[in-house]
Amino acid sequence: MQSSLIGKIEKAKRYAQEKERVTFTYLSVKFHGDNDDYAVSLKDGNWQCSCTFFSSWGMCSHTMALERILVSMLPEEALTTSFDATA
Repeated sequence: MQSSLIGKIEKAKRYAQEKERVTFTYLSVKFHGDNDDYAVSLKDGNWQCSCTFFSSWGMCSHTMALERILVSMLPEEALTTSFDATA
């Protein structure tokens, strides 16, 4: 294996451990909920979800779950709930 590729692999491993290097500005996922699949997205710090609860409340279990999963990689404005990230 070329030494330059080995260096890139090692750097990738280090980057993967340093999650604070990553900040999502756009994200689009299909979230498999208990009742249906939902389209959830984040754009410029604003969440959207195709579930009916989100349309009334501006947050839902799907967006809150993604906040918990991605807490260290989201911009401050995307954190709509207050929680202990270790809980």
